[in-house]
Amino acid sequence: MRGKLSAAVAVVALISFGAGAAAPSGGKPEFGAFGLDPNGPDPTVAAGDDFYRHVDGHWLATTPIPPDRSWYGEPVRLREQAQARVRDILEAAAQAPAGPDARKFGDYYASFMDEAAIAKAGLAPLKPQLDMIAQVKTLDDLARAFAAIDRVEPVPLGATESSFPVNIGVDADLRDPTRHSVSLDQGGLGLPDRDYYFGADPKLVAARTAYKSYIVSLFTLAGMADPAPRADAIIALETRIAQAHWARADHRDYDKIYNPMTPAALAKAAPGFPWASYLAAAKVGGEATIVVNTPSALTGFAKLAGSVPIAVWRDYLALRLIGNAAPVLPQAYVDADFAFHGKALSGTPQLRVRWKRAADAAGLAMGDAIGRVYAERWFPASSKTAMERLVGEVKVAMAGRIDRLAWMAPATKARAKVKLANLRVEVGYPDHWRDYSGLTIVRGDALGNLQRANAFEYDREIAKLGRPVDRSEWGIYATPQTVNAFNAGQLNKLIFPAAYLAPPEFDPNADPAVNYGGIGATIGHEISHSFDDQGAKLDEQGRLANWWTPADLAAFKRYTEALAKEFDAYEPLPGLHVNGHLVLGESVADLAGLVAALDAYHASLHGQPAPVLGGLTGDQRFFAAYAQSWRTLWRPEMLRVLVTTDPHPPSEYRADTVRNLDAWYEAYAAKPGQKLYLAPNDRVKIW
Repeated sequence: MRGKLSAAVAVVALISFGAGAAAPSGGKPEFGAFGLDPNGPDPTVAAGDDFYRHVDGHWLATTPIPPDRSWYGEPVRLREQAQARVRDILEAAAQAPAGPDARKFGDYYASFMDEAAIAKAGLAPLKPQLDMIAQVKTLDDLARAFAAIDRVEPVPLGATESSFPVNIGVDADLRDPTRHSVSLDQGGLGLPDRDYYFGADPKLVAARTAYKSYIVSLFTLAGMADPAPRADAIIALETRIAQAHWARADHRDYDKIYNPMTPAALAKAAPGFPWASYLAAAKVGGEATIVVNTPSALTGFAKLAGSVPIAVWRDYLALRLIGNAAPVLPQAYVDADFAFHGKALSGTPQLRVRWKRAADAAGLAMGDAIGRVYAERWFPASSKTAMERLVGEVKVAMAGRIDRLAWMAPATKARAKVKLANLRVEVGYPDHWRDYSGLTIVRGDALGNLQRANAFEYDREIAKLGRPVDRSEWGIYATPQTVNAFNAGQLNKLIFPAAYLAPPEFDPNADPAVNYGGIGATIGHEISHSFDDQGAKLDEQGRLANWWTPADLAAFKRYTEALAKEFDAYEPLPGLHVNGHLVLGESVADLAGLVAALDAYHASLHGQPAPVLGGLTGDQRFFAAYAQSWRTLWRPEMLRVLVTTDPHPPSEYRADTVRNLDAWYEAYAAKPGQKLYLAPNDRVKIW
């Protein structure tokens, strides 16, 4: 039933959802009688004023953030569930491994848990690298040291930020996604973003003060003399690096970050740093072309490289080495690291228990091997089949949306539908498992294991150069136990890991409307990333190419600018606004995912009216499930980091994007004068 309800009826119905409704066949849902949490809503908040709190307000008011978390929501709850399962796998392997991979990840976990051995070793395991740093006398030495330490530090190759001034990555080439290319990007900051170095906001000033205290603590523990002035010099250096950094919104623009250069052209564009020495030490000296993501940032870094005393660079290297190794150093180093990264930056009051940190570290080292066991135990074939069916339905709905677009030319529509048809979807686990036979893990050597695992991953990435791209590969951040979903743009594929496919995202026993509003909207979201403000720049093969007409691009930009303006107005903390252009990819995908999933849900009814459950119509359950999936609590410090650095907007604004759908107004009778109400002409409609 898609008719209107009065606002009062809608509120009462939502507050009572779950009461008196029949459970779907096959088993009991995790939440309520049909998949919605009956203890979630706030009956005092009208849907038209604040849909997020209308659905989630009671949960938000009564749910504490765990003391070891900087934020809490359904993804964290699912991660805790997955992590507990991973712990069972790791502890069993640590005691009685069932095979060569299990012996390795069991030994890795046991070594991380062995605090006595770590305390006894002290800083001695880092002595060879500290000695190497002490021998840095020239810029060539410095370049080689950057590459050597970067290879073993726990920031995986190709991460969005490196703790060194140059971030090296290997990925599918944007112009030719059948081959790999090397990229160089900006990095080098110890604070979350460039704005943290310059902002006058008291919170940013406090973060800078905490950063100095962190450096002083690490240097004092390491027995380094005069830690305070050395910390000042490092922060002054990083401030100069930050001055050249790109804004986050520019950094996600495919057109701006694809700048292929020969090594000679790089040396000419960014003079002052020995690039040849660096590239050779980083094992990419033979590459004819390097893709430079942030040319002006690297030019700025190279310009200052020779003007900074080598002694300051040595201290900078020592800070990075010790700080990155802190998780597997004695407890005093762990505490200093947590005081800064946990308490000061994200507001987390309590360090996570050691087994959780050990499980995370083992997951980064051997995630595929652990995930293979995870998928076998906790992801039934029936869930994979149901998800693949849902994905197919949402793809059909998205194709219908493309067909009905008034602003897109027929030729562009045809290309878009080919891209959609080519979209590869992988559910639960990868088609092929990684080979860890070349990784050496030594029981009792926690730091060595960490560094060898990072070097192993680095070398694996470098070895891809010259080989065709394998579209089936997932990568270390996407494993069966990962709670997330992914659109790999250059590979034109979607990944839905097993651990993510759980309530409230996906519950095989929930009402269909709830699943379409939960995982269905996520599926639509990930599909639409192929057509968001950056995904639209990649063609059906994943190539950076202009395949839209000028009129199409102008119309698309007009609609997306309206959405960016809508998000610019949101103010999660006093004086701190969302950056609508930074979050544009996610906000476009949220909106597109909603409309495609709603179409798929309506199609699934085959013209029959949806049942009313718990007083809610099908569309009401759909939208409530969507908002339920976004319920999240943030510590203010972490929320500030999110808004400053993350392309994902705060959760409440993602839930409230329903204000752009006519069907939501029909379902919840939102009316003029209410806070979320948008006049029909002001509702952003893109897909």
